[in-house]
Amino acid sequence: MSCCCNTMAKKGSTLCPECHQKCFSVSRQTMLHQVQFSDNQSIVTGDYAFCANMDCHVGYFSACHIFSKNKLRAFQSNQTTMLCHCFGISKLDYKKALQSNTAETIKAFVVQQTKDGLCACESRNPSGRCCLADFRQMEKAHDC
Repeated sequence: MSCCCNTMAKKGSTLCPECHQKCFSVSRQTMLHQVQFSDNQSIVTGDYAFCANMDCHVGYFSACHIFSKNKLRAFQSNQTTMLCHCFGISKLDYKKALQSNTAETIKAFVVQQTKDGLCACESRNPSGRCCLADFRQMEKAHDC
């Protein structure tokens, strides 16, 4: 079964239909793991994107369908505080580790698990993306 509508713009340049923020493509696998039952049964093959804007009601969307954030299994208030969804590391945990100069151990653990193929970003992270860039962003913000 495929979407009857036109496909979305090229990957990485799709804008959210509600907030018009730039959104990134997600796989069908991510969608199937993140959208609540029974809504996940309506996911068809096609191009989907994730809106990371916490103030926006749109979670995932395609040219044919919108799944609001309240339809996502793991999208609660804790999602704003999670840094690594695979291993349950919050932004606060990592911020405290940066302040106590113990952050390298945490990051090294996540990097090693990723290298070993033991992460599950595509299914655990609502964005379907790897969190390693988010670690770097927090480190940069801490250094300022």
